[in-house]
Amino acid sequence: MNVATPNQTVNLTLPYADVSFLRTLSKKMGWSVRAERKSGIEKGLDDIRKGNLYHAKNSEDLLKQILG
Repeated sequence: MNVATPNQTVNLTLPYADVSFLRTLSKKMGWSVRAERKSGIEKGLDDIRKGNLYHAKNSEDLLKQILG
């Protein structure tokens, strides 16, 4: 007789180096792991929302900002 057990969804914030350990552990325990990744556009929109914008006065200023 198969008894359905309720599932719980949990969000974790892990260092990138520990993700492989989590995947190994989840396979052994029979858990499923899904990592959400943001697209480049989503990352850019997040930067705009945070105010991480840089304005150049002119082309010389732009090159200074790009080349450091």
